[in-house]
Amino acid sequence: MEQIEHKYVEVNGLKLHLAETGSGNSPVVVFLHGFPEIWYTWRYQMIAVAKAGFRAIAPDFRGYGLSDQPPEPEKTTFLDLANDTLALLDALGISKAFLIGKDFGSAIISLFILLHGERVSGFITMGVPFLPPQPLKYTEYPPEGFYISRWREPGRAEADFGRLDAKTVVRNIYILFSRSEIPIANEKQEIMDIVQPSTPLPPWFAEEDLETYGALYEKSGFQTLQRQSMSLLEQANITDPRVHVPALFIVGEKDYFLKFPGIKDYISGGLKSLVPNLQMVNLPEGSHFGQEQLPDEVNQLVLDFLTRNSQS
Repeated sequence: MEQIEHKYVEVNGLKLHLAETGSGNSPVVVFLHGFPEIWYTWRYQMIAVAKAGFRAIAPDFRGYGLSDQPPEPEKTTFLDLANDTLALLDALGISKAFLIGKDFGSAIISLFILLHGERVSGFITMGVPFLPPQPLKYTEYPPEGFYISRWREPGRAEADFGRLDAKTVVRNIYILFSRSEIPIANEKQEIMDIVQPSTPLPPWFAEEDLETYGALYEKSGFQTLQRQSMSLLEQANITDPRVHVPALFIVGEKDYFLKFPGIKDYISGGLKSLVPNLQMVNLPEGSHFGQEQLPDEVNQLVLDFLTRNSQS
């Protein structure tokens, strides 16, 4: 990754680490990671968009990777991360950018664009679609062993993860989240216990990649988990949840997230009414980690979208 440079930017009283490549005068693309990811999850896309003439920036959110921990990491909200993204753009002198997000990074984009739509040229989401401010059905009646329900309990995820080193935690989550079924533990299990030590990594995720993630999470740990439900977006007092900039949703057809109650109905129904300029593309073999699993296909979709929607 010698083409990618690293720096720190002071944002809302914290030093955020960011990776960057491409010309400083080019149209900007900001990549927002999910969990258990960091900037590194976008390595293939960053290099591809830089070669195509764009400037690629991928921060580690507060509490992740090489960025500072907030004073009370357990209280970090989506609004905090959206505010950090705005402050990052301001600190770098960027008036407008394309946003690309995955997993909870997509939720940050959803909130950011509703609050600061004038700063967004267009956006791409993966793993999770654009989300409206109101709560989605899956947050209402989760089973007891549902991984989100378990990890929302104060201290439970920390205790679960704390039995293992950072590398093993990342390994287990990549294995779980690359499957097509929702991770659900039985009554006597914790989420980390679902994965057996002998279970192999996904074939597209190299041991070298795992080493990189493990080393970077050794610094940050797993304190800044996103525990709040989507309903907390309502705290931003958003009255009109529609957005009109160009958008792309890349859907992995084997993504476990599609099994969440209500998600398929939302994607096929309400989503398009909220994002009328949305294009959806399916990856038949795609998992929750399409950007790492199928980088060539995702890179082409990203480049087509950026080229089509960049100002001449």
